[in-house]
This record gives sequence, C-alpha cells and structure tokens, in this order.
Amino acid sequence: MRYLTRLSPVQWIWLIGTCAVAIVIVAFGWGRERGAESPSGNSFTVQASIREIAPELGVTGKALARELGLPLDVPKGRPLAKLGVSQDELDHATAHLLSHHPSGLKYYVYAALVLFGLVFLTRLGRPRLASDAERDVWYPRAPYVAALVVAVVVCGFFLGKAPNPMEGVVKVFKSMVGLYPSVTEKVLGFVFFLALAVVGNKLICGWGCPFGALQELVYSLPLFRRIKRHKVPFWISNGIRASLFVVVLLLLFGVVGGREGLVLYHYINPFNLFDLDFDYASLVAVVALSLGLGLAVYRPFCQFICPFGLVSWIAERVSLTGVHVDAERCNECGACARACPLDAARDKVAGKLFGADCYSCARCLNVCPQDAIRYESVFAGSRPVDGPASDEPQTAGVAQ
Repeated sequence: MRYLTRLSPVQWIWLIGTCAVAIVIVAFGWGRERGAESPSGNSFTVQASIREIAPELGVTGKALARELGLPLDVPKGRPLAKLGVSQDELDHATAHLLSHHPSGLKYYVYAALVLFGLVFLTRLGRPRLASDAERDVWYPRAPYVAALVVAVVVCGFFLGKAPNPMEGVVKVFKSMVGLYPSVTEKVLGFVFFLALAVVGNKLICGWGCPFGALQELVYSLPLFRRIKRHKVPFWISNGIRASLFVVVLLLLFGVVGGREGLVLYHYINPFNLFDLDFDYASLVAVVALSLGLGLAVYRPFCQFICPFGLVSWIAERVSLTGVHVDAERCNECGACARACPLDAARDKVAGKLFGADCYSCARCLNVCPQDAIRYESVFAGSRPVDGPASDEPQTAGVAQ
C-alpha cells in the first residue's frame, strides 16, 4: 500500500502506538465484561408481581408495566396473572428488556474506534513523506472503511444493540419518567457519548456508531452518483429531526396523549437490527428505508431522525478537533463543498456558526487546491501561508 510507504518515522510511531493503546483499551474492557454479572429472566412466572420481577431485571416497575402493555400506575404488588398477563407475554417482555442490558465492552470499543479516528485524521491522514503532487495517497479510504466494518460487526451484530448513541440520549429522559431506576447512570452513559463527540467532531457518529457506519458503507457504494450530487437542505433535515425530538418528549412525559411513558423511538429504533428484534412492522420499515434511501441520500436516519445526531450537532460548536478552513488560503473554489456529502464544508467556508452536520468522513481533506482545509485541534496555531503545519519537516518529493 503506497500510503504506508509515505508515512514518516514519527507517523509510524503514532500508528503503532495508537493501535497498541486501542488494543489495551478493548482488552481492559473485555476483562471487565467477563467479570460482570448479567440479569437472568428464565425463572419468572405470572404468579410473581411486578415489584418482585423488576429489580431482578434491573428496571423499574414502571418500565416493566410499560413493556407488558399495562398502565404505569398499575398495582405493582399484585400477581401478573391477576392483571391479565399471560406467561408468553411475560417471557416476551423480559426477553426484550434483557436485550437492552448494555454490554460494558462496547463502551471500550467505541473509545478505541474514536481514538483511532482522531489520530488518523489529525496525525496520519497526510503522509509526511508524500509530495503535494501525491494527493491521491492522502486520507485513504481503507482505514475509514475498516473502522466502519468493525463498528457494524463488533459494536453492532456481535455486541448487540445497546449501548448506542441514540439510546444514550433517549434513556436519560426515560429515566426521568421512572422507566429506569437510576437517572445518574443514564446521564453518565449520555455524557460518555457526548464527550466522544466533543473530543473529535461527531467522531462517535462518523466512526463508531454501528447503524451510522452501516449507512456510511451503503452510501459509499458507487451507485446513483448523479442523485448524490443533490443534497437535502440542512434546514429541512434538521427541522424534521428537531421537531420529531420535541414530539417524542411530549409523548414521553404525557403532555400529548395523556399516557406517560410512551416512547416513540421504541417503534423506529433501527438498532434493533443488531439483535434481529423486529416486534413491530415499523422497525422493519425504518431499517429498510434508511438503507434503501442510504444508497443515494447520505445517512438518512442520522439526518432526519436520530436524537443524538441533533445533540451532537449542537455540541459541534465546542468540539476540540475538527475540520477547519484557513480563510487566508481559501479562494472559495467549491472543491470541498462538492466532495462533502452534506453542506458542512460549504457552511464552514462561509463561516456559519450553526452549519450542517460534519461526520468527520475526511472526504474534503485532500481536494483543496489551496491546501486551505485541515482536520486539527482548536488549539493549533495558525499555519504560515507558504508552509504546512507539521510536527516535522515535509519533503518536497517522493520518499527515497
């Protein structure tokens, strides 16, 4: 691979060191996961009450009542049989609740993927021994695709649907209405995902989220290229996403519908794909539409539905690293805007404070003829107009 031959000695140290640290992070998480105990739902019968079963599942009585299709204020001490619950309904409800039990290892894999993405974008994407004429080896797609595959296979199908960034947001509000025993625990989970989004501009969405990664892989297929040139205006996609989030909260807290605890995202959660859990036709429809439209529209679920996509878009304002445009170099030729699957690059060139989502996909980073666009820290000093920012000298030609 020509890219590897153009990496400098310092970059090789970064590459090897980052891979080693990522492996240590995952290994540490694996060790903790093996020592953790998971709840079991094999021995519950309808002769038991919600009050007896819920603690064994690690949920509140309200959460179990909702899963059984009962009112949240149903008597929690009465046997389920007297509440009209069948054994099959109880078995199905407990199995579904257990599927939400988060894999602790998954947090560590997320952290490792974000670390790799961050180092690749800031330190490894541009080989220091490659000349400016060798832009074709800058930011190769292979490392990104490899990270996406790991996200889908490991963080998705192998480790299951939970935890994930979308549920990281939703579960905070579900805990506020009593569907989880600890608000603090869910807030900490959300803070974890938010921190990863802040450390690297939406890196958890762009490099770690399994369903986001699956959509990215689908969109990367060389199909419908003419259609891909047309982008949905951000004010439309973000407006739909924000409006849906408001509706979800109104339903969840019973402001609309009068039924506290109704979670609309429960019926449109594409992460159920990774548990092959399709209790509702709407789940199949959301997955099919997201992946079908994803052939021509960039990350449709992320753009139009995902609540964490909305929250991390707001958090982009304070991201510590991300795509930055050097206004002194930029001549507004539009090369980066054409490469970007959304309007993020265009909005960055225009200096918009609340521009479109940027998923740190790196498409824009090797197309600028003025070398005016970089992925770097907000603390990076300004670059000399006639020279690149680097931690070492850059050769003028091909490595010897």
